[in-house]
Amino acid sequence: MKDLLHPENKDYIVTKTLIRAAIVASLGGLLFGFDTAVIAGTTASIERLFQLSDWAMGFVVSSALIGTITGTVISSKPGDIWGRRQSLKVLGFLFIVSAVGCALAWDYWSLCFFRFIGGLAIGGSSVLGPMYIAEISPAKLRGRLVILFQFNVCLGILLAYLSNTLIEVLNLDVLHVQWRVMLGIGAVPALIFTIMLYTIPRSPRWLVSVNKYDEARRVLGQIGEVQIDREMEEIKASLKSNVGQFKEKLFQKKYLYPIFLGVAVAAFNQFSFVNGFLYYLNDTLNEIGAKFGGKFQPVIIGVANVIAVSIALLTIDKVGRKKLLLIGSWGAAIPLVLCAYIAWSRNLIELFPWSIATFILFFSYSQGAVIWVYISEVFPNKVRSKGLALGSFTHWALAAIAAQVYPVIVAIPAIGLSIPFIVGAVMMIVQFFVVWFWFVETKGVPLEQLEEKLGVKSKE
Repeated sequence: MKDLLHPENKDYIVTKTLIRAAIVASLGGLLFGFDTAVIAGTTASIERLFQLSDWAMGFVVSSALIGTITGTVISSKPGDIWGRRQSLKVLGFLFIVSAVGCALAWDYWSLCFFRFIGGLAIGGSSVLGPMYIAEISPAKLRGRLVILFQFNVCLGILLAYLSNTLIEVLNLDVLHVQWRVMLGIGAVPALIFTIMLYTIPRSPRWLVSVNKYDEARRVLGQIGEVQIDREMEEIKASLKSNVGQFKEKLFQKKYLYPIFLGVAVAAFNQFSFVNGFLYYLNDTLNEIGAKFGGKFQPVIIGVANVIAVSIALLTIDKVGRKKLLLIGSWGAAIPLVLCAYIAWSRNLIELFPWSIATFILFFSYSQGAVIWVYISEVFPNKVRSKGLALGSFTHWALAAIAAQVYPVIVAIPAIGLSIPFIVGAVMMIVQFFVVWFWFVETKGVPLEQLEEKLGVKSKE
């Protein structure tokens, strides 16, 4: 394998296999983002077709999130038993089934069921995708490679908004055809993702955990590890694979600090109300009535999303996770305050899309970029899959609540639309102080050494 880069410290080289594996695994994030945002273009049609109440419309959206929560809870065990790569193949199949099923849904409950299936795939990919990438990545590149997952989430959101807009321009039957095409088109990237998973190796850390040492050594060489013997010993010491690491319990006193970090970064991510805004973006923009951009307003916001995470991709291993969160807290809070003012007073209406775009930009640059990197780092090897499942569960449980209550809250006369923005702004300010006082920086620290830094290093 020809080296693409040979760093000065000689600890690793960047190989084609490493890059390909990180990119392919991160494509689960593209499906994650696409399935998350594509619903925004269909809500009005689905509500009219099935004559839904605000609560019932909320359930169409949150049914996928209920599946996502379930996926985060049940994905870690198959990931440990069958491996990260094999489990991702199953999730790719579920993405395909969900897209086709939603396109062919014959009533309200069948639509909710197939969105639930898609949610299972989203939840599982949000656990196993970042986990796989973290486990194949050199410490000094881990942030940038794991953030590829979030980059693809943002790219998937942009593609969903763009796809919805282009389909809308076709002037298809709004009630019976258009929304089905919007939801069904997701089967195409899902099929590509599933096929490409056959071209990447299994995680070397998982291979060690199941005593497949020869294959683990071979994969470490393929992904550019220079000191393979040392890396193998460090992984073995951390996993203690001969004493049944799968039985290690997450909820122990020694893991309380990592649990706090993982849950906090996931919770504040959703306390911003970002997913409520994304799921109902078209409805929210239509309610405000700003003229700039017309039908392409969601696409403009999606572009801001991708620009921000691209900047984070290039800087996260230089700036660090903690500093990005601190910057993003105020960067998100200020435009949310402006959005709340506009929604409350209906003044400065033309600034509303720009304010949301600014919020999304700072959010994606900071907590949106950091969350999956951070929760893939702070949990020790022995409980990483369980810890990632807990962090993802926290994220998606709160996202489900936001999706369910958002249409109900904004239906409150006069002030309803401003409430989510007020809540988001307050929580971003609270996040700043929590991160400042209690979060630890993880950039550039090998996963095994992080255990010692967090006070959970296994004693021999």
